[in-house]
Amino acid sequence: MKRAYLSILGVASLLGVSAVIAPRAAADRASITCKMHFDTTSWSAIYKRVKGTGRVTCSDGTSMHVRIFAQGVGLTAGKSNITNGVGTFTGVHSIREVLGSYAQGEANAGMVNSGSVQVLTKGTVSLALSGSGHGIDLGISVGKFTISRAR
Repeated sequence: MKRAYLSILGVASLLGVSAVIAPRAAADRASITCKMHFDTTSWSAIYKRVKGTGRVTCSDGTSMHVRIFAQGVGLTAGKSNITNGVGTFTGVHSIREVLGSYAQGEANAGMVNSGSVQVLTKGTVSLALSGSGHGIDLGISVGKFTISRAR
């Protein structure tokens, strides 16, 4: 009986220590700052489609060229382009974490000079986008914004 109690106490202690060490190890991974400079073109008529290219650079010295593709649906119409847009990533520990699909919701209105500001999320990684360009666009849409490595 005493031996069983000590075994249970030992297992409970081991679980308690591992519960403290595991989150601490994940928290110790240093976050890095990553920025993306990009150019995109878009068109929409209920269905919205965005294509573009960019370059992601991070504070740890890593960088990569990327492709941007977004698609969505909503009450939207127009055609525009963004040049020299900037994206700032948060919650990143490796440049690989910027790749993937982000949830996107957008409301925009512009004629001749067009602009865009958005905050997108993908799990713990967030991306704040801003840029200006030219075109005509009006509406609201929801969709998916995908960043992939350029080949």
